[in-house]
Amino acid sequence: MRSTGDGMAADGPAPVTGSQGQTPPEETAGPSSDLVGYRGPTACSAAGITYRQLDYWARTGLVEPSIRPAYGSGTQRLYSFRDVVVLKIVKRLLDTGVSLQNIRTAVQHLRAHGMTDLAQMTLMSDGATVYECSSPDEVVDLLQGGQGVFGIAVGVVWKDVESALSQLHGEHVDTGETIVGDHPEDELARRRNRAG
Repeated sequence: MRSTGDGMAADGPAPVTGSQGQTPPEETAGPSSDLVGYRGPTACSAAGITYRQLDYWARTGLVEPSIRPAYGSGTQRLYSFRDVVVLKIVKRLLDTGVSLQNIRTAVQHLRAHGMTDLAQMTLMSDGATVYECSSPDEVVDLLQGGQGVFGIAVGVVWKDVESALSQLHGEHVDTGETIVGDHPEDELARRRNRAG
C-alpha cells in the first residue's frame, strides 16, 4: 500500500507517490477504450461535477482529457472512460477534505496504473494522506493502525461511471459519430446518426 502526503503508516502500508514521467499503460477494450470519447457535459454528468470544475481542472492540469484537449474557441475536449473515473475520484477526495496537493499526487498515481489494477484498488484517507490498498489485508492493516477514516473502492466508482455513461452519449474517436446511450426517448440523436 502506498499513500500521498508526508505521513507513513508504522509497520504498515507505504504512502501513494506520484509517478511523474511514466506513461500510463494501454487501456483495454470496452467502455474504457480510447475508441470512445465523452464530451465535457457528458463527463460532468457521469462524474457528478460542474462544468466549471471540469474546465478548471483541465486548465490547471489536474485532470486533462487524454483523448482530445481543447485547442481554442470552438474545439471540444474529449475524455476517455478512465478520465471520467478519475474525475469522479477527484470529486470524492475533494468532498472529504483531502488537500489539492495530495489529490494531484493521487491522480498521477492512478494514471500510472493499468485499467485492471484500478478496478482492484481501494483508496483510503485520513483527510491528509491518501493510501492505496490492493487487498483486504492492507485495508485492515491501515484501519488497525488508526490511519484510515474513509475509503473509495475504485472498482465501485468504475461501475458507477460505466452505468452513468451507458445512459449518456459518447463519440467514436475515429469517425466523430455519436453513440446514443440507453435513452429510449432520445430520438433526435438517433436521427442525426441515420442522416450522417
